[in-house]
Amino acid sequence: MKSAFAKRESRSGKFFTIPAALIMLGLVVYPMLYGFFISTQKSNLIDEWEFVGAKYYIQLLTDADFYGTLQTTALFAACVVIGNLVVGLLLAVLVNQKIPLMNVFKVILMLPWLFPEVVVALIWKWLFNPLFGMLNHILFMFDLIDKEVDLLGQPGTAFAAVVFVCIWKGYPIVMLMMMAGMKNIPYERYEAAAIDGANKWKQFRHITLPGLMPILLVAAILETAWWFKHFTIVWLMTGGGPARATELISVDVYLQAFTNFNFGRAAAESVIILFILMVISFIYSRVLRDKSQ
Repeated sequence: MKSAFAKRESRSGKFFTIPAALIMLGLVVYPMLYGFFISTQKSNLIDEWEFVGAKYYIQLLTDADFYGTLQTTALFAACVVIGNLVVGLLLAVLVNQKIPLMNVFKVILMLPWLFPEVVVALIWKWLFNPLFGMLNHILFMFDLIDKEVDLLGQPGTAFAAVVFVCIWKGYPIVMLMMMAGMKNIPYERYEAAAIDGANKWKQFRHITLPGLMPILLVAAILETAWWFKHFTIVWLMTGGGPARATELISVDVYLQAFTNFNFGRAAAESVIILFILMVISFIYSRVLRDKSQ
């Protein structure tokens, strides 16, 4: 009797998982396989389909420009992810203090995350404008410069400016995750540490930081996957320039597909990005598992 009931329960479970499996198949598996298929074709996605095998992969893996773009992307993602983690963690610790009107500051600090990326890019592009931007106006007002500074028009400053804007946009979600994590750390630990003579820095180092480590690692995985393939803010602010200083992999994929109409090469780059992110996620997951043990 129990065996028949167990079989019926098993069939019911499989039946209820079919819709979710079909959705995953349609929204995740099929696009990935179709993208890999396009990467093996010389195609305009309409009436031209010529099988070229691994041609585009070989081209990319022997292309110095591709490695340069990959290096720029890795540096960009590392700077933004580290910036988001540091700023988000520090602000989470700050707003977690019992200070009057702190709830108001929490709402203000969350505002960058609520703005659409298009709005963020256009606002900061206007602020950085050398002719009528507010940044140059403030610098002139305090006599810090004697001529207009075009931050987005110079390779070094353009990269730094884009990284700054992306950190400004991305830190609130990390701050929110850290705030939620700190709620799960028992307050008694801080009381015991204070009785033992530990100051605020030692409490942060030995209680807060270890308690937030699993959340930090999860945040690092999500942030890396997001910013490594980021496109919107960089494209709207610089278009990948000047002199390719901010040309990320995502920008190159867009240019290959919709400017050069080389969809096969663009798809091959996308597959390589997917592979790189899978490797990074695997490394992060191993580190997370080792920390939890």
